[in-house]
Amino acid sequence: MPSTIAEDELRAWIRLSLEPELGAARIRLLLSTFGMPQDICAASTGSLARYLDPGLAARLRQAPDEPLQKAIDASLGWLAEPDHHLLTLADPLYPRALFELNDPPPILYAHGQLDILNRPMLAIVGARSATPEGTRNAHDFARHLAQQGWCVVSGLASGIDGAAHEGALDAGPQGGGTVAVLGTGIDRVYPPAHRTLAHHIAAHGLMLSEFPLGAQGLPFHFPQRNRIVAALSQGVLVVEAAARSGSLITARLAGELGREVFAIPGSIHSPLSRGCHALIRQGAKLVESGQDIIEELRQGVLPGTTARDGVRTRQAQAIAREQAHPQSPAPAADSAVPDVQPPDAAPLLSALGYEPTDLDALQARTGWPIDRLMSELTLMEINGALERQPDGRYRRLPDNPAA
Repeated sequence: MPSTIAEDELRAWIRLSLEPELGAARIRLLLSTFGMPQDICAASTGSLARYLDPGLAARLRQAPDEPLQKAIDASLGWLAEPDHHLLTLADPLYPRALFELNDPPPILYAHGQLDILNRPMLAIVGARSATPEGTRNAHDFARHLAQQGWCVVSGLASGIDGAAHEGALDAGPQGGGTVAVLGTGIDRVYPPAHRTLAHHIAAHGLMLSEFPLGAQGLPFHFPQRNRIVAALSQGVLVVEAAARSGSLITARLAGELGREVFAIPGSIHSPLSRGCHALIRQGAKLVESGQDIIEELRQGVLPGTTARDGVRTRQAQAIAREQAHPQSPAPAADSAVPDVQPPDAAPLLSALGYEPTDLDALQARTGWPIDRLMSELTLMEINGALERQPDGRYRRLPDNPAA
């Protein structure tokens, strides 16, 4: 087994990650209280019940049932293959930048070259239904940045994402490489048309996923994926994006984390330029070449910083307001998520009501794990059903048809 973690610890990490009622935030709470994952599973039901529902606490004290045991064994079997890795929160190779998230994934499935995680990273995101000019820009920017030693991070989606990965790979083995963060299990490729590209990334770059093996690309997975894209990177370049766009969510997350946000301008007549133009109005750096980005980052925040200065905070808030109230609504065309309402929109809107509500209250009303709740809220924000206010509370938009 390529992992140096003892098998009982490895099994415990995988088991905790597969418990649907736990979620990343609760797992971190349990780790801070009990120690390592195997210590959590060995804790008494009474001790666990102080932090968990009694039924879940009792289940953790029992041996995994047959379906869960099969899933754990499948993960261990996958890990036995060459260049397959599992990174845990306790692993020294786990990306430090992800600790700046409120909910860093407890484990990451990785396929490819782990040394890439030590390189400076820049994300390139944008529209799924990109124009030929947009895909060319994404490819050329990615190739130039990779030639200068930057690792290009994206989400393996159609359009801008795929072009960015291909451009980074075209820089050759001496380039910075590329990381694809998936919204599916590491053993699945979405969209299927990118299967060959995924194989090339695994051979010459790195594939990452927080989702268990076999997980399909559900709508709320993609906002979760995007927070990792933003956190890994020193900056985010948006190439093309509609006025309501998951790429703008990624840009907002990047701003909140103290990362730089860049945007390529386009035609005032193109719907796919509206998102980039909105970002530029809100303070994103207008760029015309890859060198513009490199020069800006040399003067900016160092990788791994936790600084969140007021300029970036205001920029993040402005991006959130723009998404909720775009000046020129247009059909979404984005690399992040399908333009559909999540299946749990109705109960979440009901729990939200019409008054600004914080996360703790929403979690108490829905009973959902925090990572699922955050994913649903982000997807509904993209679709204009609600807005996040500067104080972090969420407000339902009464003029939205779904409301």
